[in-house]
Amino acid sequence: MILALYCPDIAQNTGTCLRTGACLGVPVHIIEPAGFPVSAPAFRRAGMDYLDAVEWQRHASFAAFEAWRRAEGRRLVLFTTKGATPLPAFAFQSNDVLLMGRESAGVPEEVHAVADARVKIPLRPGMRSLNVAVSAAMALGEGLRQTGAFPVDGG
Repeated sequence: MILALYCPDIAQNTGTCLRTGACLGVPVHIIEPAGFPVSAPAFRRAGMDYLDAVEWQRHASFAAFEAWRRAEGRRLVLFTTKGATPLPAFAFQSNDVLLMGRESAGVPEEVHAVADARVKIPLRPGMRSLNVAVSAAMALGEGLRQTGAFPVDGG
């Protein structure tokens, strides 16, 4: 399983997602352009000393990411407030790429169009959305639980 961030706006959220990836043993892919310089120093505050423990990769554009994903034969699972399937009802696969949208705008229609699945995290009426790092952690937690891929507890 892989976590992917589409053109993230906030370095601290990306750092938190990188830390989550490190702790859970999940690679994180960052699709540019981002709203900040994509570099380890930009992530240090939220990622702390976990950045050395995460496998992360940059993609210069969504087209570059999509070419990589298709060559790898991975399913694209988009998390969106416009999703058709609620998180508890979705069946994950071990080779899924879980894509989180940009904090300020989600993803454009062309990304929606190529997603193999569009999943939403159910919220109480009147609530718009969760923080992207919280959403990523919830999605990864459920995906890893379903696929039996949580790391062995070494702590």
